[in-house]
Amino acid sequence: MREAHSVEQVRAAEAALMAVLPEGTLMQRAAAGLAVTCAGLLGRVYGSRVVLLVGSGDNGGDALYAGARLARRGARVDALLLSPQRAHAGGLAALRSAGGWSLPADAPGFPAAAQRLVAAADLVMDGIVGIGGRGGLRAPAAELAQAVGQAGAVVVAVDLPSGVDADTGAVPAVVEGLPSALSADVTVTFGTHKPGLLVDPGAAYAGVVELVDIGLEPPAPVLRAAQHADIARLLPRPARETDKYARGVLGLAAGSERYPGAAVLATGAALHGGAGALRYVGPRAVGDAVLAAHPEVMVGAGRVQAYAVGPGIDTGEEARERLAAVLADEVPVLVDADGLTLLAESGPKALRNTPGALLTPHAGEAVRLLAGLGEESTRAGVEADRIGYARRLAAGYAATVLLKGSTTVIADPRGEVWVNPTGTPYLATAGSGDVLTGLSGALLAAGLSPTEAAVCGAYLHGLAGHLAADEGAPCSASDVLRALPGAWHEVCGA
Repeated sequence: MREAHSVEQVRAAEAALMAVLPEGTLMQRAAAGLAVTCAGLLGRVYGSRVVLLVGSGDNGGDALYAGARLARRGARVDALLLSPQRAHAGGLAALRSAGGWSLPADAPGFPAAAQRLVAAADLVMDGIVGIGGRGGLRAPAAELAQAVGQAGAVVVAVDLPSGVDADTGAVPAVVEGLPSALSADVTVTFGTHKPGLLVDPGAAYAGVVELVDIGLEPPAPVLRAAQHADIARLLPRPARETDKYARGVLGLAAGSERYPGAAVLATGAALHGGAGALRYVGPRAVGDAVLAAHPEVMVGAGRVQAYAVGPGIDTGEEARERLAAVLADEVPVLVDADGLTLLAESGPKALRNTPGALLTPHAGEAVRLLAGLGEESTRAGVEADRIGYARRLAAGYAATVLLKGSTTVIADPRGEVWVNPTGTPYLATAGSGDVLTGLSGALLAAGLSPTEAAVCGAYLHGLAGHLAADEGAPCSASDVLRALPGAWHEVCGA
């Protein structure tokens, strides 16, 4: 499992360690790991050309010390000092002693000379801003970031890509056509992951993330990202003498005469979700379509261990009655799509008798749910701070919230946050959310908590998306549905 810690937590853990270690030990550990990664990316260090983008403080120091190690192995290393008066003195001395070069930003002709060096580089190391930075890149760093983007060098970020918020992954808007953050091929992060490396848009700037152990012992993480083994431990497995009812029964209230396909897709996914049986509750015509596609489904009301409600139910009076009936059953419930729109009208009080709820909005639906809490927001605002808004919704509705998007963020009412690492842009297709609803709802009925069902459902759904889009071919929600057994097998066979 990947764990991420906030800037405050990292700073405290660093301070505790520096109090008992010789001065400079942590920086040397970080620089050593950084240099090893860069050497591996270069392949042949001797004769290679490396450019360091060096800001003020320790982040720039890490880059300078790593550059010195590469210079001692025969690389041509040039450090572009963006804050010459505040460059790390020890790191700069080490680089020069190893045969490296430096060019201060206040030197005559700096912009042109810096861009020539970047254009000729095999590797560029981004040591401009560390985890304490706030706001986007400013001149001359923004111009250099643009030059780096146009060059062919491998880009390695030191701890975090400059311009990315370490705690949220937020990236400021582009100003005057210049990049506000520097995009990396590889990010070498120290001690622990930072949330901004795992959540878009920051995750998209980070590239491949390599973790270097420098001995930190931080407290409980603020964010987690599951891996195969974590999911395999949570997934339900039937015991030798288990019957279908003991495995859990999911009630599914999905689809309408206008949107029958939502019910068919959600039903198909639910049958791969680990529950023992499925009851479809809805219009007869839709039930007939569900039975035609999935004859193992029971149609009609009955006892269930959990409900999934919302996909394609529409938002008229009949849909309101369907949602009210589900919430009155006092079993765990997953609410999605149209169900979320209706829930937002009533606000959190509609869930007061529900023993556990999982809400699965996309950003637009999150805006509606926030309005149900009396909070104004925008889709862009939600997408820029996925962690913060997911937490607010989870606290406000006393429910687990699975906020869908390029990075799916899951927050529970206690403030714990998970991100899903398996997503793919190919899941942005009609009906994909219905598949996620059926799958996660079945996991809920099988006995997983709302948070466990969300984490496992999102993980398997994302993995199925990758399998369905094998070799980069576009896929449909039905393709994702058919790939679910393969995703389940891949996780449990790992």
